[in-house]
Amino acid sequence: MGMTITEKILARHAGRDRVTPGENIWISVDILMTHDVCGPPTIEIFKREFGPNARVWDREKVVILPDHYIFTADPHARRNIEILREFAREQDLPYYYDVGTSRYKGVCHVALAEEGFNRPGIVLIGTDSHTCTSGAFGLFSTGVGNTDAAFIMGTGKIWVKVPETMRFIFEGSLPPYLMAKDLILAIIGDIGIDGATYRAMEFDGEAVYDLSIEERMTLTNMAIEAGGKSGIIAPDEKTIAYVRERTDAPFEIYHSDPDARYHSEYVYDVSKLEPVVAKPHRPDNRATVTEVAGTKLDRAYIGSCTGGKLEDFIAAARILKGQEVRIDTFVVPASTYVEQQLHHYKIDGVSLYDIFVNAGCKIGHASCGACLGGPPDTFGRTHGTEVVISTTNRNFPGRMGSKQASVYLASPLTVAASALTGVITDPREVLV
Repeated sequence: MGMTITEKILARHAGRDRVTPGENIWISVDILMTHDVCGPPTIEIFKREFGPNARVWDREKVVILPDHYIFTADPHARRNIEILREFAREQDLPYYYDVGTSRYKGVCHVALAEEGFNRPGIVLIGTDSHTCTSGAFGLFSTGVGNTDAAFIMGTGKIWVKVPETMRFIFEGSLPPYLMAKDLILAIIGDIGIDGATYRAMEFDGEAVYDLSIEERMTLTNMAIEAGGKSGIIAPDEKTIAYVRERTDAPFEIYHSDPDARYHSEYVYDVSKLEPVVAKPHRPDNRATVTEVAGTKLDRAYIGSCTGGKLEDFIAAARILKGQEVRIDTFVVPASTYVEQQLHHYKIDGVSLYDIFVNAGCKIGHASCGACLGGPPDTFGRTHGTEVVISTTNRNFPGRMGSKQASVYLASPLTVAASALTGVITDPREVLV
């Protein structure tokens, strides 16, 4: 019996020839990532358990990316940054990307890709549930709690149960009105927010490999919204080219065997799929855009690790160019690189930044922004009963600030189309 790509990576990191789902194994970790929300408690546990003078197991393998509550006057948030700063200085960590400096990168999941930390075949663990984003590069990547992270920090090891794998195959050529967000919302709508609990979600098929690396990251990013332990896409030439442009560090390519055993398989024909949304207040509360078209909106939000990448803004700009939004529309780039590209990338000679400003959008600094609510002075945060359409990944009550707000999740195309009309709008109506 063959193995899946996830099983092969875990076997390699356990020093074994093979593993099977359900086994508990010790694995070596290649990268530990943390940020300003979970970093301080992780550091506190590390120092308590390993001693106040303990050193991290490998300073080259710890990556700290403040990104969540950073552009705020909140004293607790600012104290968190001080703790990270102090720890990075004390441990002499080369990969601390301090906010307020030229090294600052933005949202951790996007920055990991841009800075070359995502390499096929490695194990990357982070103190954030959306760490599964990195699996788009053909690696095992998952989020853990602060105690597990502190243990990794001291030993470079973690105890994991080998997950079963669910396989999702998207056949056909992706229509121009669909994006990766539509595909993953379709899956979550089918299997529910607990349908992949403690399983790897493997994405395959012609439509998946037609996607850019950025779009693939949207698929793996939201594996956790179905309860997934991880999301993964086997590497191809696009993956290797992206990685090689950013790092010369070694990596290994793995693919699932033809006779690998899966928990289940789901096959989709993308030509038959429609743009979809997740209605409040769950990512699996799916509806086609046509079913909810005309729903009145108060604001639109384009940003986050899920929907704030360059390709997301290009898609939105295609619709907003030369138009004017009817509702408050917030644009928040996921990284400082994307923030720069808003000025450099042009459509018909007009920069993305100018397209958004001319359309009446409000543009924030690279960060998680309002995706995780944040302190009251967070850019784009909800404060009342707003009805929001957003490219983010979660729509639980209070997720974007106010517990009274209602959040619809959608693709950048659908969000941009809806921003123009002030009601949920099918992007097929406005795409030229």
